[in-house]
Amino acid sequence: MSLEVRGVLPVIHTPFLDGGEIDVESLRREVDWAYHTGADGVVAAMVSEVLRLTNDERAQLTDELVSKSGDRGVVITSVGAESTHQAKILARRAAKSGCRAVMAIPPLHTALPEDELWRYFCEIAEATELPLIVQDASSYVGDALTIDLFVRLLQRFGEMKVLFKPEAAPIGPNLSLLRDQTDGRARIFDGSGGILLIDAYRRGIVGTMPGTDLLDGIVAIWRALESGDEPRAYRVYFPLAAIVNLQLQAGLDGFLAIEKYLMVKRGLFHCDSRRAPTAWQLDRETRDEVDRLFVMMQGTLGHRS
Repeated sequence: MSLEVRGVLPVIHTPFLDGGEIDVESLRREVDWAYHTGADGVVAAMVSEVLRLTNDERAQLTDELVSKSGDRGVVITSVGAESTHQAKILARRAAKSGCRAVMAIPPLHTALPEDELWRYFCEIAEATELPLIVQDASSYVGDALTIDLFVRLLQRFGEMKVLFKPEAAPIGPNLSLLRDQTDGRARIFDGSGGILLIDAYRRGIVGTMPGTDLLDGIVAIWRALESGDEPRAYRVYFPLAAIVNLQLQAGLDGFLAIEKYLMVKRGLFHCDSRRAPTAWQLDRETRDEVDRLFVMMQGTLGHRS
């Protein structure tokens, strides 16, 4: 198969055992299910709880994803850190592990001027031969990156070396702005759990990085869009988007709580443990609404829930 960085690339949820260790067996089931469902690769990033993992655990997660993926798809891992030195070490470690690309958010604890952000991303890009996906995760953490910064990076490194995952609001118009200011050269991914997938697809994205919990719905939407079957894309999209809307109300922890609940519901995880501290817990009424919408989505896909 092609190992090009494009298509449906779900962000893996990190399963934990009761003692807090990474649940390697559940991770294997998750990766196998992702490829069986139609993923073009797997990603370790924000909803993998990478910011709550130790450096050794981040390395372990990356190694496990590469090992369990084999030649079934690309593996991308997040290397964003609070210092350029840390990020470069993580990037080199990812290259050594066999990743096909790295992704980086900017440092979160310091508001940096654009020249510092430029140096940060340039040094990460130059640390390995791997493509770098520059991620603006400001919809839930950090500050927004400017389109001008993206354009400068593309001009410096070219479209095969630097790719983009812009998530600053308003996401759709920003995708179009980046596309237009780079004459269509920028290779752009969307995220946000798929709630903007159809709109983003129309704006020229090359792939999407949702969570794994709704992957069967995301794959169905992507394939419908690729084949021009818009009615099917919308039928699957509506219940999926309603679930993601519930996740959005509580930021990153809203995504994590509902995503891991669904991973247990699917039989992929033993439990929905997250790394503490967490800012939000799934309440009964939200859970019941998720259940209703999940049944609707599965029915649209032709599956039993």
